[in-house]
Amino acid sequence: MAPRAYWKGTLKLSLVSCPVVLYPASTAVEKTRFHLINKETGHRLKQQMIDAETGEVVEADQKARGYELSKGKYVEVEPEELDAIQLESNHTIEIESFVPGEEIDKRYLNHPYYIAPDGKVAVEAFAVIRDAMKDQDRVALARIVLTNREHVMTIEPLGKGLLGTTLRYPYELRDEQDYFERIKSPKIAKDMVALAGHILDSKAAHFDPSKFKDDYESALRALVKRKASGKPIKTEEREERPSNVINLMDALKQSLKTKRSSQRAAAKSHERRSAQRRSPKRSRRSTARHRRTG
Repeated sequence: MAPRAYWKGTLKLSLVSCPVVLYPASTAVEKTRFHLINKETGHRLKQQMIDAETGEVVEADQKARGYELSKGKYVEVEPEELDAIQLESNHTIEIESFVPGEEIDKRYLNHPYYIAPDGKVAVEAFAVIRDAMKDQDRVALARIVLTNREHVMTIEPLGKGLLGTTLRYPYELRDEQDYFERIKSPKIAKDMVALAGHILDSKAAHFDPSKFKDDYESALRALVKRKASGKPIKTEEREERPSNVINLMDALKQSLKTKRSSQRAAAKSHERRSAQRRSPKRSRRSTARHRRTG
């Protein structure tokens, strides 16, 4: 069964356009989720709106939206007033410009979407836009209306399709100086930096998300499975870890030493496995020679 499109419209580059569909590229469906239940009955709980001052339950027809002007003082906004300013989607992704990908600050990246042609007729025009972007090696900036809000979106080739990623607006980002300006700039010895560099080199790898493991999610599933089968749950006390590093240079040396030891152990294990695989072959060759001489 084909996935259901989240959005349908037209991808437009100047005079070239084609029908496209958007699919969310991420999902939280597989994550373990819990509901609030009544411990005595096992029934699921429903939430109610309570007036913060009177403590009384507020019915659905009494609820309204309000913006807080000052502490405890709100201006009420009617649903039709919100409807009047909401953007109506023209169902068009119009590419406005192309920028070098390395210029995009990763903090602006928000939600990813897959963009695919909508129908056989759209394939040719879609391929033209996609392949032109591949040749230019640049990322497109476009505008799209999703859920009544306008978003800036990056678009770039991904396999046979396109990857669209909505961007955050500048007002949604916090200024890093608010968090970094108090960081001191101590004088660091060159040999400490060089030693840290060796540790970095020893951990060099390639980006491979298939190796990502959500240990907490695995533990949650195991817990639920064990509880559902009626098996007892053991809770273990967590070991206390050292709260600080006394000597940074010693810590760096120990880190490098530990890494080298694990690498040597892995190499020896590999050698043993290789030797075990070779041993049967030698035995078979020896038996064959014995038979020939016999």
